[in-house]
Amino acid sequence: MDSRYMIESQVRQCYGRVVYSHKAQEKCADILLRRLSQIKVWQILLSAITTAGFIAVIFGEDVLGAVLSTEHVTLIGTVIGAVCSTSLLVLNAYTKDYDLGEMAQKHRRAAVDIWLIREKYLSLITDLRVGLEPIEQIITCRDTLLVELHRIYTGAPGTTYKAYKKAQKALQQCEEMTFSDNEIDGMLPSDFARRV
Repeated sequence: MDSRYMIESQVRQCYGRVVYSHKAQEKCADILLRRLSQIKVWQILLSAITTAGFIAVIFGEDVLGAVLSTEHVTLIGTVIGAVCSTSLLVLNAYTKDYDLGEMAQKHRRAAVDIWLIREKYLSLITDLRVGLEPIEQIITCRDTLLVELHRIYTGAPGTTYKAYKKAQKALQQCEEMTFSDNEIDGMLPSDFARRV
């Protein structure tokens, strides 16, 4: 079997893994940011309910005194305030231990670093196909990319199965990495459109 073909096959496999890693890092960041947004909404909501419960204890007699007895208003307000306050405490303790915004930023940074390697692999595949570079230079470039990728992976946060599944769907079903010739032509100045 031709050595160029074998090296191209290996580089294509590396490219495929890097594409998935890049997309999984992006999806992890998206998941964390969505979770952070939901937590912030819950924090606001629980704070509002807690405050409303305690306001009902303080001012409930004046507002609800005609409908409920003072003891009922006090009891209901205290229970609501205590339950929501405890839930808020648990939520705040969770966010104290896990800075989701910072974790998402680390995934974004890893995705950006992996993106560059992804593009270098794509250029290497192109160089292999064109055939102008000597095989020794291709091998040196491939080995350099492996070292760069190892350095990035060493500092990158791990991804989750959920993020991988979202990456898989994005790449296979939503075709987030592919463009038709017409789409590319639409992004380029008219002078650069592909001539058929």
